[in-house]
Amino acid sequence: MRAVGKAVVGAAVVALVGGAGFGAYNLYNGVTGGNTATTHDGPVTASEVRDTADHFLDAWADGNDMLASDFTNDAESALGALGGFRDDARVKRVTLTPGEATGTTVPFRVKAEIHYGKTRSTWSYDSRLTVVRGRTTNKPLVDWAPSVIHPKLAEGQTIRTDLAENPPIRLLDRQGKELRQKRYPSLDPLLTSLRARYGDDVGGTAQAEVWVVRSDGTAGDTLHVVTEGKRGTLRTTLDATVQKRAEQAVAKRSGASVVALQPSTGEILAVANSDRGEFNAALQGQTAPGSTFKIISAATLLETGAVTPGRRVPCPKTAAYQQGMTFHNVEHSENPSATFAQDFAASCNTAFISLAGMIPDDAVAREAQSVFGIGLDWQVGVPTFDGSVPDGSGDDKAAALIGQGTVQMNPLTMASVAATARTGAFQQPVLVSRSVGHRQLATSDRALSPAVVQQLKGMMRLTATSGTAARAMSGLTGDIGAKTGSAEVDGQPKTNAWFTAYRDDMAAAAVVTQGGHGGDAAGSVVREVLTAH
Repeated sequence: MRAVGKAVVGAAVVALVGGAGFGAYNLYNGVTGGNTATTHDGPVTASEVRDTADHFLDAWADGNDMLASDFTNDAESALGALGGFRDDARVKRVTLTPGEATGTTVPFRVKAEIHYGKTRSTWSYDSRLTVVRGRTTNKPLVDWAPSVIHPKLAEGQTIRTDLAENPPIRLLDRQGKELRQKRYPSLDPLLTSLRARYGDDVGGTAQAEVWVVRSDGTAGDTLHVVTEGKRGTLRTTLDATVQKRAEQAVAKRSGASVVALQPSTGEILAVANSDRGEFNAALQGQTAPGSTFKIISAATLLETGAVTPGRRVPCPKTAAYQQGMTFHNVEHSENPSATFAQDFAASCNTAFISLAGMIPDDAVAREAQSVFGIGLDWQVGVPTFDGSVPDGSGDDKAAALIGQGTVQMNPLTMASVAATARTGAFQQPVLVSRSVGHRQLATSDRALSPAVVQQLKGMMRLTATSGTAARAMSGLTGDIGAKTGSAEVDGQPKTNAWFTAYRDDMAAAAVVTQGGHGGDAAGSVVREVLTAH
């Protein structure tokens, strides 16, 4: 780098100028005899471009940010940016080598020596500047923009050197197979969250990086790696084979989400969403589950003795509770001589509404929490919404019985409901071992009685073999049970399709936004997952 009178100028500036920016500019030109002090009209000349670029780059390389900024047309912004480059990016020394000008643009090579703790790293890249004539002074000046410091910097952005926010982690499935985000695209937000939460707990160390700081303070692109981090290893409960099948199943439908888990342990085997984005609808969605919620409603009615599977409970076309709003059936399930088990299998809304007066107003909400664990603080390992079943009376109570109104669930919670129905006891879903992060898992107050488990499973098996879930579950062997749901949502022309089921030691639930009948849209997603093994 050329240095014209650097030592003399630097000393003079320190001794005489202090904080006067324009004084620094005039003094510099008085000492060097540079022609940038001469004013002209018209376009900048080739010599003005060359001299202005040299003076600016020399001052920047010398660490005289005030002097360098005075060679720009926005001294205040340039001074702050150059100081930030030196302090925030931890640049202790910079060498700037200009190239041949093309018109008024001068390319230059940056070689920055970064000191981060005991680490020394050299960062080299190319940038450029443009010389223009000052609007008020007519002097040739560097047209200031953050991109002069680095070409990837936009207006309002700066550069920072520090530890990366998250240590790198190698994520494994339950068998030790690495889960790569490119192979399992809908796991992207999940794996990002796991890295953020557990990098420090599994032996990972973050790498030191130079990155762009956006105008809102968030981290942008990484520009340079100062020190490589050390990868930790985190084993999840996911099953790569089931996850791959879940990815394939949701990819066939827009707005589809699915979760699969192991009823005996609560371990999550797969999480997939067809819609890509940071929001994980499978784990964090909050929407009415429709008739899949009748698993909890039926358990409540059976436990209170209000009904038995063989009791005759007619299924009329419409029904109302306490002369309130009129409810109807989504499925064509009218049957004046139906039993309660047949009502469940046919997804008869009106039969459930007719039984609302036989249980206390808070009975379903208490059953959901005390038996099925809904609404407790689940420590899954990543952010989740754990369901909500508010107390209610009148129309709210009736709507809750059929999974409408203010009941809010997602595929995670409904997969857990099916799992609890199969085993009789709630096992909080988990994605990583409880020992990682020292999490306290949620526990329910009690299990279902063996008699109710047998009754509930019998009704779910009837649904899977001859009810609304029969087509989706056709040909599946083993211990099977299912429930369909079609949830009405205000403003939507079609219902959301829901389906939850179990097969031996795997339970799964899916929702397809505006999918229509649960057995058609969501049922095919769940079936594909249940046949992964």
